[in-house]
Amino acid sequence: MTDTTPFDWRTFLLRWSEEWADSLPDGEVRSKEDEAARRARWLGFPPASEERIAAVEKRLGRRLPPSYREFLQVSDGWQHAGGFVWLLAGTAEVHWHNDESGLADIFEECLDEDSDPEERREATVWRRGLQIDVEADAMHVVLDPEDVDEDGEWAVYSWASWRAAPPERYAGFAAFMRDMYREFHGLRAHPGDGEPEFVNDTTRELDALMERARTAALRGDWEGALPALDEAEEYGRPRAVCLGDQIRRLLGQAGTFRFDDVAADPRYAPDLLPVLVTEHAAHPFRRDSTLTFHMRGAGEDVVSSARAMLEEMRAGTYRYAPAGPFGEAVGRAREQARWGDGDGAWRTLMDALPEWLPLGPDHLAPLGWLADPLLGPLLTPERGRELLSTPRGGQRGELPDRSAALDPDGLAWLADPDGHDGPTSYRFVLVEGVEPKDLPGLLTDGEPDGEPDGKSDGESDGAVLAGPMTSYEARSRSFHGRREFSSYDDRALVAVGRAGAGWSFAFDGGPAYFDARRFVSPAVAAAAGTGTRAVVVWSGSRSGHGEPFFHLSVARDGAEQYAFTYVAGETHRTGEIPPALDPGRFFGPEGDGARERSLLEAVSEEFGVRLPRHALTEGRLHTFTTRSWTRPPGDGEAYVVIGRNGGGDGMR
Repeated sequence: MTDTTPFDWRTFLLRWSEEWADSLPDGEVRSKEDEAARRARWLGFPPASEERIAAVEKRLGRRLPPSYREFLQVSDGWQHAGGFVWLLAGTAEVHWHNDESGLADIFEECLDEDSDPEERREATVWRRGLQIDVEADAMHVVLDPEDVDEDGEWAVYSWASWRAAPPERYAGFAAFMRDMYREFHGLRAHPGDGEPEFVNDTTRELDALMERARTAALRGDWEGALPALDEAEEYGRPRAVCLGDQIRRLLGQAGTFRFDDVAADPRYAPDLLPVLVTEHAAHPFRRDSTLTFHMRGAGEDVVSSARAMLEEMRAGTYRYAPAGPFGEAVGRAREQARWGDGDGAWRTLMDALPEWLPLGPDHLAPLGWLADPLLGPLLTPERGRELLSTPRGGQRGELPDRSAALDPDGLAWLADPDGHDGPTSYRFVLVEGVEPKDLPGLLTDGEPDGEPDGKSDGESDGAVLAGPMTSYEARSRSFHGRREFSSYDDRALVAVGRAGAGWSFAFDGGPAYFDARRFVSPAVAAAAGTGTRAVVVWSGSRSGHGEPFFHLSVARDGAEQYAFTYVAGETHRTGEIPPALDPGRFFGPEGDGARERSLLEAVSEEFGVRLPRHALTEGRLHTFTTRSWTRPPGDGEAYVVIGRNGGGDGMR
């Protein structure tokens, strides 16, 4: 149902005419009709009499829709409806289209049995529609007598060959004319050389609306600000796109965000440019010239900065480092996220957000962190709303409720179905009293794990942690350039971080096949230091490959304390296992399946440990490759080595 509020056509059309006349540059060569309209400050014609309207209705055999009828009573036709309809029909020109354009034949060829009613209506409207365009730039406009609302308004359909889109529908003629007025404003909002600045009562009202919306957004009222910014954007007001894009990007809305070229302004580039560049870097098929094109008009210093950012983002080394107290909090948050504490990192950012200051009047919120490889993965739609609802930039207001944590406590989430991209088979080492950066010294032979590519943030005994990467990136890198794959050499690619107070973890979410006969737990090596404990878990209860299995081993001060392995319905144990971890509590005597969740809960409670789900499944963590988790083959034991030679594969 359309808006039933009476529409003041005369006031609307007079304002449009006067703004059009004032927007024309002096000395421009104009047609006789345009010059007459400029002098008269009126784009319309004399009103149509009731008798004239009744006569055209008799000719057409239908009563005209209310808003078009009311329009004709003020102006019998219209010039320059938007930018591409030069003359709109009055009573003398309006007529049934009868597929005069041939569009019905074109659109009907695309229909099939799967076409919905809307597609069929868009195809056939050109046969039944009432044509109201007289002169236009390859554009057709019709009123649809079969698409009528409760108030008798006929929908308007417009289509232009250069638009490369389906016909556009408007609820009625008044809605169409409002949109054409907004289109006129949008085309005049950025005057060219020699054209007068486009300033009038409408633009001043919209700019004041935008400024109120900006202040409201900084107070945390983004829900009130966004509709106002959207309205200003429909009129093409400068700043509206940039301000609105900042809100939409933090809400996680899909789309490409250009910030209306404000990112190319040296004042805003440190915070907005990284978002633009990271969007480009996410599409490796795009040429770098595409980025330069989107930055047209930027100075060489900004372009050079963008190129440097692009290289850093492709290498995974970009670091968001704003100034001031908020920048100090960003540094602390990066360190937390670096070792898997994404929830803690988010709280650090939110606690410091009220101290954040914008770089200028076109800046609503910090955005550069979205391009940071450690901080960017922290964003969710709920967190984006929390950020936008937090007063900042010198404004005061009520703080919003905190968004929910992404990481559940403990280890039991590992037993969940694969709804969070979690593993169905996994293994990990937990080490007490050792920092994550020192784990390679315990779990490798001291050889660097490939090239650090400038990404290493920590070393220990010559073993280098690779820079933070997603699990997919880490596995892709581990296979790149590898020439041999052996059935006896089971070195694990592990992500590292903190597993709770005083604990570190090394986690492998895609382990190889479990061979209980040749498996060697890394627990003893991991607990080599005095006063150090290590816990090793390897689970394949839901892997779908072979028999379900579960292994737990615990070592202290370089010696194994206890261990058990459940596989194929049998449990093998060593040492004195605490009652809380006794496998008899979790595995039936006939091997009726592992109670994986209960066992993981028991391990978590026994040692006070946890693993960060979001960092392991969605975030970026340091990685390294451990020594093999299997012993070398003995005499007479067969094994397979698959070698890659250039583009071909070989086996020996």
